[in-house]
Amino acid sequence: MSREDLLQKAKTSRPAVTVFGLGGAGCNIATWIADKKLTGGRIVAANTDANHLVSMTRADKIMLLGEKLCKGHGCGGYAERGAEAAKENLAEIKQELEGTNLLFLVAGLGGGSGTGAMPVVAAAGREAGALTIACVTIPFTIEMSRREKAREAIRSLAESCDSIVVIDNSKLREVAGNLPLKDALAVANALVGSFVKNLTDTITQPSLVNLDYADLRAVMERGGIASIGIGEGDGVNRVEKAVSQALATPLLDITDISSAYGVLIHIVGGEDMTLDEVAIAGEQIMDKVPNTKRVIWGAKVDQNLTGAVRVMAVLTGVTCPFIGEVTTRKEPARIPKEVVKPLREAMEQMAQAQETDDKQSRMEIIKKAAVFSKER
Repeated sequence: MSREDLLQKAKTSRPAVTVFGLGGAGCNIATWIADKKLTGGRIVAANTDANHLVSMTRADKIMLLGEKLCKGHGCGGYAERGAEAAKENLAEIKQELEGTNLLFLVAGLGGGSGTGAMPVVAAAGREAGALTIACVTIPFTIEMSRREKAREAIRSLAESCDSIVVIDNSKLREVAGNLPLKDALAVANALVGSFVKNLTDTITQPSLVNLDYADLRAVMERGGIASIGIGEGDGVNRVEKAVSQALATPLLDITDISSAYGVLIHIVGGEDMTLDEVAIAGEQIMDKVPNTKRVIWGAKVDQNLTGAVRVMAVLTGVTCPFIGEVTTRKEPARIPKEVVKPLREAMEQMAQAQETDDKQSRMEIIKKAAVFSKER
């Protein structure tokens, strides 16, 4: 294969990424990502509030949801109206998702537009065959009614999404408690936005250590609830500091990180970041989650981080006391490649057993089939 052919193949095999911001908070996050110049993805912002869309939202495509139902005035915090508004635009939503391999849905749950529309768009993403990852924030503990609404939305999302990355606003006190209120609330948008942007950039653009789409799918597909932790360190033992911070302050209250289904590790450092530091970061995190082999990691150099290291750890398949047990997205069982041949041989042995009249011979063949089927 010539270099030109290889370059063309690389271009066509790059995964198509769509970021869908829903509701007021979702559109704010989409705008944050757009301002940071997302590479390799397309951004869609959708809301029932026309004024917010026009005056405060920047994206590749803006979409007014439920024009007939809401008339551009929003949906008054009613999730049911948000869902109906999204269904009104379902044909347009499906058109935007055509050819999408990876779909990020971003929103703040507990209100109307984002909370109601997200399950509708998630179902459309599932229908399109995309790996669908919801990235959501949930209200503060004192907002009891809104938190309950958010909990129901997450349980609904679990039926269509592969993974749901949840950031609890109440946990922001641990990472931004000393900031002014406006700046502290903006941190949540930045956290969701940086998660989406980092992953998109890493799987679509060359990095020091690449994550690819298949890697991401292995960890996030049917991963259920996911928690994210971010840490930064500088000076002596900067990697240990960053990892400890990332694991000590996950932005969702989870029961036991060691039971995680999968782990995604993303490390960013300056030109002075060493291979040994990258390895140490991965080893430290793996010590905390010894029960999973679904681990992917990527590393990237950022010249602005000279002298410092930033670590993002995403734990999928965790249990959160607030959300409780969720039913994850179900798919038909897939037979691993390494057992296909033994399984075929086992079936052939079973077929032979049915054709023989001798009972003892039939039992011997069935036993042999059982052994074949256990091989790896």
